[in-house]
Formats: sequence, C-alpha cells, structure tokens
Amino acid sequence: MKNKELIESGNLELYVFGLLSETETAEVAKIASEDDEVNKEIVSIEKSVIALSSSFAPSLSAENYNRIKQKLNIETKVVQFKPKSNISQYIGWMAAAVFLLGCGYLFNLQQNGVSEIDELLNQKSALEQTVSAKEKLNNQINTSYSVIKDENNVVVKLAGQAISPTSSAKVYWNNKTNKVFIDASSLPTPPDGMVYQVWSLKLAPTLTPTSIGLIDNAEDKMKYLIEVDGTVGAEGFGITLEPAGGSKTPTMEQLYTLGKV
Repeated sequence: MKNKELIESGNLELYVFGLLSETETAEVAKIASEDDEVNKEIVSIEKSVIALSSSFAPSLSAENYNRIKQKLNIETKVVQFKPKSNISQYIGWMAAAVFLLGCGYLFNLQQNGVSEIDELLNQKSALEQTVSAKEKLNNQINTSYSVIKDENNVVVKLAGQAISPTSSAKVYWNNKTNKVFIDASSLPTPPDGMVYQVWSLKLAPTLTPTSIGLIDNAEDKMKYLIEVDGTVGAEGFGITLEPAGGSKTPTMEQLYTLGKV
C-alpha cells in the first residue's frame, strides 16, 4: 500500500487506537519509521485524541494529563499500541469518548447558567437602585410641592450679603408645627470641606443665633427644599459658610444670606 493511500485509508486511526492486527501494526510502525509524512500524520492523530480529551474534560488534572501525554509520547516518536482483537475494548473507547463529550456539554451548560444568573442579578440590582433613586426624587418633589402650597407656612426671603451679593434663599417656617424648610437653590455650591449652616435668630434684646441644621450635600440636594430642625419664636434667619461639621457660633465674615421674619 502506498503511503498516501495508507494515510487516506483510515488505518492510521485504527493503528493509534490499537485496533489493527499484529501484522498490520508492525507494517504501519515500519512505514512510519521510514516515512516522515506517515509519522507526522500519526502524531497529528495522537494530538487530536489528547485535544479532544482535554477540551471536553475540563476537570482533568494536570497530573493525569501529563501521565497520558507521557504515555503517548507525542512530541518525540510514534506510540506503539498493542493490538486489540476484542471488540468490547473498542466499544470501551467509544463509551469513554461519549462520556467525556457528555461531561463537557454538562459543564458548559452549568457555566452558561451561572453566567446568566449573575447577569440577571446585576440587572436586578441596577434596576432596584434606579427605582430607589426615582422614589427618592418623587418624594423630594412631592414634599417641596406640599410645603410651598401649605398656607400655614411663613415665607422668609433671605437676601445676599457682602461676601456673595447675588446669593439668596427662602425659609418656609410653619407656625403650627414649627417645621423649617430651606430653599437653597440660589446659593453657590459649597467648596470641598465646607457646609452651609442655617441659623434661627432672636434680634432683641440682643442678637442670639441658634443653629438649626447644615446643608452639606452640595449641588443635587440643593435643588429641592431641605428640612432642618424646627424652631420657635424666630425673628430672623441667616445662612453662613462653615467648616464641615458646623460651628458653635456663626462666622459673620462668611454670612451669605440674612432676612427678618
């Protein structure tokens, strides 16, 4: 048999799996030792067997893989398999291949399932955050609308002072509940490390300031009415810029807005 015919006959695959007779095995081994093309084809078939096993058996340990690889000796010479005349042994090879294919298929299904679950959980988390943000925004809008429309609220306009003449603010003070809301949307965003502090003022007999809250959430929070601590008997309100955490007394050089009730 010519070498090209031998390669195309399928006998080399049977040789690799040890399914040829002793005479045929010896003949193929002799040809392989003399012909590089036949030898390379046998090595290629052996490598395909290794690749098939490793690709569909991801749990195959490195130790077992190296043991098989050493047994086949695919990098140096042709493997000399012993001939097997018992058809049950051939069936065993096929059963093992089917088993490996099945394991690989199930492993891939499991991995794909885990990835899909992770993706769904991420989408669920992102959706929950979006819903939470929308609910918070809706509550802020509803609260602001209710405060503005409440006839029991006294609106105190606070004008800009020397440090920031263009600044302004509004205080919504409910005489029945004593609740106080601040519209700080016309104040500049406070610098890093600084906050606005709101003061309830008694003007007589002496100026007596009482801190009723901080505005420390910068730009986004200042777009809506901000609730601070309630107050009783206020005669005026002021807002100063203070270090983070606030001050015990107002820094008059940093007085941004001021207004009388």
